[in-house]
Amino acid sequence: MYGRKTELAVGLFLIVGIASLFYLSMSLGGVSIFGNPYYKLYAVFDSITGLNEATTVEIAGVSVGKVLKISLHEEQAKVTLGILKGVEIPEDTVASIRTKGVIGDKFVKLTPGGAEK
Repeated sequence: MYGRKTELAVGLFLIVGIASLFYLSMSLGGVSIFGNPYYKLYAVFDSITGLNEATTVEIAGVSVGKVLKISLHEEQAKVTLGILKGVEIPEDTVASIRTKGVIGDKFVKLTPGGAEK
């Protein structure tokens, strides 16, 4: 009663659905399928209380990356920032840890200086 066209349509629908679920789970998990979208910058802080890996990095309220790694370096916290390729950060940019919202989520705020380089 059902023809080959119906079976083909159902099969294609399932393949597209599974591919969409795979893509969504990869992007929500922060895993890039097509290579690393970030370049690394490093910031050193005396205290990073409340900051976690995968926290956002913002410039003027716009998300431009995330915290990739937090480690200890000579009694200070060394934070590895992943900045999206294509976003240029001047040399004299200042990084600070700020609180977002009422709940108190932390994020890294980058404030560009006046350098052109």
